[in-house]
Parts: sequence; structure tokens; C-alpha cells
Amino acid sequence: MSAKAEEAAHDTVEAAVRAQLAKAFGGVRGMIEAAVPTAAFTLSWITTQNMKTSLIISISLSAVLLLVRIVQRSTPQFVINSLIGIGIGWFFASRTGDAKDYFLPGILWNGGYAVAMLISIVSRWPIVGFIIGSVTNANDPLAWHKDPGIVRLCTKLTWLLMIPCVVRVAVQLPVWLFGGGDEAVAALGFAKIVMGWPLQVAALGGMLWLLGRGRTPIKPVAPA
Repeated sequence: MSAKAEEAAHDTVEAAVRAQLAKAFGGVRGMIEAAVPTAAFTLSWITTQNMKTSLIISISLSAVLLLVRIVQRSTPQFVINSLIGIGIGWFFASRTGDAKDYFLPGILWNGGYAVAMLISIVSRWPIVGFIIGSVTNANDPLAWHKDPGIVRLCTKLTWLLMIPCVVRVAVQLPVWLFGGGDEAVAALGFAKIVMGWPLQVAALGGMLWLLGRGRTPIKPVAPA
């Protein structure tokens, strides 16, 4: 959908952002598809104690999910993201021979994402603002930054988006650093599943509640 079509479909900034957030999260199906490979890897490791077998099972399930997406002609974006994550986790774990290192890329990703969002907030260029800019003004995607009210709204939304990343790192990093053996792998797998889409849903719910309180009109784009 083009920016003009987005404007026609949504007459407020909040409505446009709600639509973009729903699309970005991939809905319930997208979040389940992200959780399945981790659950498969964790359960396989606990059962077999074989990292190679666990990784193969995890990748095989992701491949099946990808095939279903292709057959249904729906977007495979979230399954592909999951496969990329598995591949990076495989690389880390295979290099060290320690199954808990499968979870390290996810911890690093969440940490880096949290830092980037914090920097965007401190610099008063909150990341969510770029979502708004992409659908509210095709000619000037940075125009949102000229409106203090929208900047404040985007700052609050970015805080809500950042909190799950901080919580994941705060819980998982100590387990990775100080845990060992099957207990650490099981704990990291459980934490990643529980703190994956459930936290994401909670953050999305908070963002939608916040957006539901505002009615900021989308200003028409002035002709060049």
C-alpha cells in the first residue's frame, strides 16, 4: 500500500501507527512461528543431549513452516527471520561446542536493539517516529519531528518497545554467563520462549492502549 493509500485508510497518526505495528509484529501466527524453532531446539537438547540433532530438528520445523507459507502464498518474512536466527545460533554453538551459545546471538541482538532505541530517545529521534514518517508524509518522511506532540508520542512508544529487550537481556545474560550444563540450556530456552512473543504482545498491547487515547490528525501533504 502506498503512502497516499495509507493516508486515505487512516485519518489519524495513531490509526496509521496501529496498522504499521500490527504488520510489523506479524500477528499471532508470526509470533508463534518465531517461537516454534526455539521450543524444538530446547526440547530436543533436553531429550537427546545432541546439539547437531537439536539444530537439525529446529531447522526442519522452520523449513516446514516456510513451505506452508509458500504454498499459501503468504509472506514468509517471519519464518525467514527465524531461519536466519537459527543459522546464526548454529554458527555460535558449533564454534564453541556449547549448546547454550545457541542463545547468545539473541541476547546480543536484544542488547544492541535496546541501546539503539535508548540513543534514539535521548537524541529525541525516537525509532517509532520513522514508522510514522513512512506512512504520513511521503514527500518528507522526517516531517513528524517538527511536531513536539508527535515526538513525545513516539518517545513513549519507543520506551514500550524497548522494555521487552531490556528484560530479556537482564534475565538471560546472567544465565548465559554463569549457568552451565543442561540446566542453563533449558533455562535459556524457557526464558526465550516465555519472553519472546508474550512480552512482545504485552508491549504491543501497551502501545495500542496509548495510541487509542490520542487523535492526532494526519496533515495533508502540501503540493510541491
